[in-house]
Amino acid sequence: MKVIDGGVTAPIGYQAAGIQAGIKKDKKDMALVYSESPCEAAGVFTRNLVQAAPVKWDRMVVQSGAKCHAVVVNSGVANACTGEEGMGYCKDTCDEAAKVLGIPADSVLVASTGVIGFQLPMDKLLPGISILKDHLGSAREDAHEAATAIMTTDTVPKETAVQVEIGGKTVTVAGMCKGSGMIHPNMCTMLCFLTTDANISKELLQKALSKDVEDTFNMISVDGDTSTNDTVLVLANGQSGCPRIETEGEDYDTFYAAFHQVMETLCKKIAGDGEGCTALFEVKVVGADSREQARTLAKSIVTSSLTKAAIYGHDANWGRILCAMGYSGASFDPEKVDIYFESENGKLKIVENGTATDYSEEKATEILSASAVTAIADVKMGEESATAWGCDLTHEYVSINADYRS
Repeated sequence: MKVIDGGVTAPIGYQAAGIQAGIKKDKKDMALVYSESPCEAAGVFTRNLVQAAPVKWDRMVVQSGAKCHAVVVNSGVANACTGEEGMGYCKDTCDEAAKVLGIPADSVLVASTGVIGFQLPMDKLLPGISILKDHLGSAREDAHEAATAIMTTDTVPKETAVQVEIGGKTVTVAGMCKGSGMIHPNMCTMLCFLTTDANISKELLQKALSKDVEDTFNMISVDGDTSTNDTVLVLANGQSGCPRIETEGEDYDTFYAAFHQVMETLCKKIAGDGEGCTALFEVKVVGADSREQARTLAKSIVTSSLTKAAIYGHDANWGRILCAMGYSGASFDPEKVDIYFESENGKLKIVENGTATDYSEEKATEILSASAVTAIADVKMGEESATAWGCDLTHEYVSINADYRS
């Protein structure tokens, strides 16, 4: 597997654009991802009962089995809690994109992110589609412009791409995502768009996405809030020329490894860019008797506000970790747990069999002062493990969200 410098235009046959349509003041706010040839499409969506109109729309498109050509994305307004009018705006967007791009209306997917409860300014959005078409390109910068246009409180665009060989052909999997706050997936998080030139069936594409999201986007949290707009969409146009992947086996495994690499990289970029954060916080639970037990424990630790605050303060307050494990709902013996902190500054065992070791507070503070910090909890019950990602909790998080609408 080869990691390359690329975004959604890295696979063969994809173009992208990002522009300012006037939805937001002085920032890019619309993006378009387009494939010259029809794509198999897969998606996973928020489980929040309050679902934005684009979530409902895209679920219908993906489940219909229609081949897809394009994804139109806007930032600034979420098109959530907008009733039938919001659904009508999804249809209007798809109809306009179909007319402008010369593709079927049912081949267009839509996504929105931003403030909940406001209607989309269609007088800006619809003309923006024609502007996007004029800016479409397959260059690296075109992908970067699209990734920038979908940002809200993100501080950096989030992109990645990898290549593998399948059947003697180079296959590329790439993606972009956005997400910084309202991140606590019960599926995935905020918005993520993946493109690939692999020739893979819709059924296996959906299987890969649904399976992998459980170990990637479902394992991150910034603030415990599951968004109304969470969406991950994958397009596969088959342009690599690789043999068609219709059954599980070596080719599928190779594709899945590349797919997982992209998904994990993107979800860590979101966790590490949480609103106001200063550090990526990774939690590994090892020695579990089941994967589900490990996931439950890891997510309980990574979502603990007290633990996140301690990470911000570079405070090795391990009691908060053990406490979060205790209320997770998973069964384990607290008197057998070992806990470690690790970063680029070293690794330190701070708890052995449920009680503190004679560790150095100064060394612990040094380890916790890095920009990426890992907590490892060994429950000594089996061979299963899981990893969750989050970030520290800072004063700035409150400031950002207190002023979000203004």
